[in-house]
Amino acid sequence: MELAIERFDRPSERREFPFGSFDLVTLGGVTIGRASYDPGWKWSEHVGAATGATLCDVEHVGMVVSGRAAVRMADGHEFAMEPGDLFAIPGGHDSWVVGDEPYVSLHLQGATSYAASKEATT
Repeated sequence: MELAIERFDRPSERREFPFGSFDLVTLGGVTIGRASYDPGWKWSEHVGAATGATLCDVEHVGMVVSGRAAVRMADGHEFAMEPGDLFAIPGGHDSWVVGDEPYVSLHLQGATSYAASKEATT
């Protein structure tokens, strides 16, 4: 492994959709994602709708940096995430921004396949 320093303001890849974006940075063989969603963003409407998917099937592990978001699992279980929360969310969920502050989170798992053009349903 070689020394590497990267920044999200110069991502390896940017995936854009209404009310948000997902930036990816790869270093040391690991891909890390940064989700940035504006108030009004909802996964089922702004990411999954392109293919008719109502639930995200990507498993996410990460941390909330700012803002708040809610997650609803397929079984109806719902919870909210706030800054500083670490999360592990299995596939089969919807998510949306809560309140009027933009939401930002870092994704340590699931970044590679999330909102990928070849898999618009994730």
